[in-house]
Amino acid sequence: MITLLKKKLPKELVYHSLEHTLYVLEQVTQIAVHENVSEKDLLLLKIGALFHDIGFISNRKQHEKESCKILEEHQAVLGISNDDMQLIFGMIMATKIPQQPKTPLECILADADLEYLATDGFEMTSEKLYQELQTFQGDFPRKKWNEIQIAFFESHQYHTTYCKENKAPHKALNLQKIKAL
Repeated sequence: MITLLKKKLPKELVYHSLEHTLYVLEQVTQIAVHENVSEKDLLLLKIGALFHDIGFISNRKQHEKESCKILEEHQAVLGISNDDMQLIFGMIMATKIPQQPKTPLECILADADLEYLATDGFEMTSEKLYQELQTFQGDFPRKKWNEIQIAFFESHQYHTTYCKENKAPHKALNLQKIKAL
């Protein structure tokens, strides 16, 4: 999947990039350890992380559904059962904004996808998303972007116990930084 992402992701995707996918993979692993998931579930989470944004290759607006289709095309190679495929589809769809995860595994992938909101590198990552949105939605003022971010931060919540306890406080500090701009 990494090779596919390297070759086919549009270069304009400066946020939804291979770097983002690998970051989500790293975060899903960290969160899963704290949430005490089984080895099998961790494997399913890692597959979900690797595939969650691969649909951007061909369909930016419905990338989650497209990601599920691409995963389905690789089912035989990955040796994933139909039941496990359904679990991974649910995880991928749980990353769709607004996030509405229903299972513990969906919660982990959803939190991993937006974990950056609670990091010291938030501003740099946010800037990449701003640039990407400008590329596809046209130029809009920084003030409008800050308003969008504030609204997003205020509506977003983490779903796992680990992120609620360890990430939400830092996310609140980052929200204050945006409000101060």
